[in-house]
Amino acid sequence: MSTRANESETVATPAGDARITWYREVTPARAVLAVSHGAGGGIEARDLRALAAALPARGYTVALVEQPWRVAGKKLAPAPRTLDTGWTALWPALEKPGLPVVAGGRSAGARVACRTARELGAHAVLALSFPLHPPGRPEKSRADELTGAGVPTLVVQGGRDPFGRPAEFPPGTEITEVAYGDHGFAVPKKAGVDEAGSMAVITDAVTGWLDGMFG
Repeated sequence: MSTRANESETVATPAGDARITWYREVTPARAVLAVSHGAGGGIEARDLRALAAALPARGYTVALVEQPWRVAGKKLAPAPRTLDTGWTALWPALEKPGLPVVAGGRSAGARVACRTARELGAHAVLALSFPLHPPGRPEKSRADELTGAGVPTLVVQGGRDPFGRPAEFPPGTEITEVAYGDHGFAVPKKAGVDEAGSMAVITDAVTGWLDGMFG
């Protein structure tokens, strides 16, 4: 799948410069899906690339957001409050197309989207690989961040994610499972499922969810 970007822009925030890479195809689009990365990687993550490749042709502009710490070349993410500050400051740039904005992210980025959704007026939240708890520490639950988003929320979670398997999520959570997927949605070869198939599960689920709101 092609992931050719239409435009990249730098946005100044109190936490440093952030970067938004836009993927557009259908005009007018129905909504903007803005998705940020996690604490351990950037927008090159397989699920973010898959969304950027598939969703524009289905009527949704995708904005992949690089947080200031990542743009600055740092290897470690800052405190959650700083992440929220950067995301909040770049939100007006995401609203510029004049479309409803769905806030999204993977892992730490999903937490940011949930924590700020109500304040920013996000239409909904897409939580990819939501880190429900640290690995092996289910008692350290972050379920309150997820349930406190205050807007329609879709969780997409790997079946063997050590940060929280699908069955561990609170009752009533709208969740799509990526069978055999780990925290990065990688699947073992012995599972008999290839990456393309796993990514299709994600893009089809997200498209169907968006269509339910904007179709």
